[in-house]
Amino acid sequence: MLGWFQKLLPKEDKFFGLFERHSVTLVAGAKALDQLLSGTVPIEAGCAEIFAQENLADEIAGEVMLETGRTFITPFDRGDIEELIGSMDDAIDQMQKTAKAIRLFEVESFAPRMTELGAVIVQASERVAVLLPMLRDIKKHAIAIGALAKEIGAIEERSDELYDQGLKELFKAHRNADAMGFIVGAEIYDHLEKVVDRFEDVAKRVSRIVLEHL
Repeated sequence: MLGWFQKLLPKEDKFFGLFERHSVTLVAGAKALDQLLSGTVPIEAGCAEIFAQENLADEIAGEVMLETGRTFITPFDRGDIEELIGSMDDAIDQMQKTAKAIRLFEVESFAPRMTELGAVIVQASERVAVLLPMLRDIKKHAIAIGALAKEIGAIEERSDELYDQGLKELFKAHRNADAMGFIVGAEIYDHLEKVVDRFEDVAKRVSRIVLEHL
């Protein structure tokens, strides 16, 4: 009886707006990281922008969790909402960790593969920003969501390739001396590759929600 009654009640659409607002911080953070890696902006300015976007993302994620607890009828399962915003927040958190590592180790220049990874991160963030609004009408956008999720998966595979190439080049450059240079470079590569992994996690969460509602 309760399930039948709930289906007659309007579902709160505020969550979609919150997801989309959060995705704006993901794109802004990704672009700041890309600009930092490419030398388009000073390192400190790029890091500051990433930190600012991460703080804004945290506020939005907190609002989602608050609304999940006090909203009677949610557009889809509460656990899915929490996991989705959690995976989105993990992506911006990983960008922040990258920026922190860059500042901690006083990195002043970046290898070509790191710069390429920055561009790949922007690509992944922009695909996620297109993907999330489609949740407003899952049945209408199911095929498009699947295609975008595959595209994000392909972007993640490209990031793996760049990661492997970058580590190989880093090893060759430092194998005879400067072990610390290799360690620091490997740390930055690890963070960058994980950013793309987190975007793939978002795509996987969205795909699972779609499967549950078809």
